[in-house]
Amino acid sequence: MSISTHVLDAVTGLPAPGVPVRLERAGGVVAEARTDADGRVRDLGLSAAGVHRLIFDTAAVFPDGFYPEVVITFTVTEPDRHHHVPLLLSPFAYSTYRGS
Repeated sequence: MSISTHVLDAVTGLPAPGVPVRLERAGGVVAEARTDADGRVRDLGLSAAGVHRLIFDTAAVFPDGFYPEVVITFTVTEPDRHHHVPLLLSPFAYSTYRGS
């Protein structure tokens, strides 16, 4: 199983490059990366079934925004499938969904 993410600046409709992202599982860090020029981290590595957390340093995109950090907690129940977890971000709101 692999995990990827994509951060989109919802104000401009453009990718958000350079966003620090950390993947955690069972209280430990699994991987750390920054989004590329297309706002993506294409592979945060392999992981097992269970609860995971993606932590985004959103102050890197909006230093004066309301949310300096966004944490997305999700459960992997199908460890053989790819899991894509996008983040749509603006200074005062964010949303996410399970991508493909």
